[in-house]
Amino acid sequence: MAYDFQVVIDTGDPHPLADWWADALGWQVEPSNEAFIRSMIEKGHATEDDTTTHNGALVWKAGAAIRHPDGLERAPRVLFQLVAEPKTVKNRLHLDVRVGADNIEPVVERLTAKGAKVLHRGRQGPNWWITIADPEGNELCIT
Repeated sequence: MAYDFQVVIDTGDPHPLADWWADALGWQVEPSNEAFIRSMIEKGHATEDDTTTHNGALVWKAGAAIRHPDGLERAPRVLFQLVAEPKTVKNRLHLDVRVGADNIEPVVERLTAKGAKVLHRGRQGPNWWITIADPEGNELCIT
């Protein structure tokens, strides 16, 4: 039996990091369902402390998600989950973002202008990539 999955990235600030990654990938941040959030509070399943406001919308404080514009059939959802501790060591898992050899440098320039940091330039035979870190230090490769 095959299973679906989502990728989860721990973060100290889910909503801005979800915005950054959505922009980086050309994906979409999942919209907030304020009516659902308010109904969960009214029913006692959540409190106001479980929420925050981001870009003028009521959102869950604990996380934000992004998805491919063509939906979950095209690529798994990425969830940004609030954690208390900061990132301290190298990721054991990272995403390779395939933009094509002609686009690597321009994409890296665009993302570093938005808070990414270049970590490494790699090459294996004719293939090359640039490893960067997002604004919270999570590694990804642009290839």
